Amino acid sequence: MPHSVSAKKRLRQNLRNRDRNRAAKSDLRTSIKRVIDALGEGDAALARERFRVVAKKADRAAAARTIHPNRAARIKSRLSARMLAASKGEAKASGGAKTAGTSK
Repeated sequence: MPHSVSAKKRLRQNLRNRDRNRAAKSDLRTSIKRVIDALGEGDAALARERFRVVAKKADRAAAARTIHPNRAARIKSRLSARMLAASKGEAKASGGAKTAGTSK
């Protein structure tokens, strides 16, 4: 337990920031899964709309340094590649790969 006033404040800030970061990451992962589900159903229009949401959330998380900027770029790149492959008619684009950006 912290003893000084500044250390106590720092602990409060760390706990608050940890909760905020966890929520942002969880929300991002959920949004990614929604895009993948839409692609699996074959609904390209819904997938495009959800992809815009994922891209925005990933960019905001990267700007806040909740995730690394390269990770945000990787998430967007992999999802857009899946969407392109799905639009060309390939079933389950990159079938051997894990879901885009959900693993640590």
